[in-house]
Amino acid sequence: MARKVQPLHGYIQGGTVSSPPRQLGEHGLALWNSVMAEYRIEDRGGIELLAQACTALDRAESLAQAVARDGETAMSKGALPKIHPAVREEMNCRAFVCRVLERLGLNVEAVRPQGRPVRPSGWTPFA
Repeated sequence: MARKVQPLHGYIQGGTVSSPPRQLGEHGLALWNSVMAEYRIEDRGGIELLAQACTALDRAESLAQAVARDGETAMSKGALPKIHPAVREEMNCRAFVCRVLERLGLNVEAVRPQGRPVRPSGWTPFA
């Protein structure tokens, strides 16, 4: 059974996560909560882009359920098998989500130095 995702309420200031600007489904709300918990998106444009990505993710998941229910192929008018029309739309929705997350800069993780700090080279004053 799928776990029910609860929205986090409040505004971003003070470390809390803002609620989405529109109603989202289970998968979109999970994406919203995870992104807002990890990143500080405060500008109106960024919030709207993230909301659009969450809506597209909900649509992609509902299309995936339709494809799973109906099968990946459908019969054309000429009784020839063809790919289910929702497969293409699902892929378009998922590609949109990826493009928006990339545009928001969420695909790049900060590079962390490994190991101990480097010992300074050159002249250093004695303390």
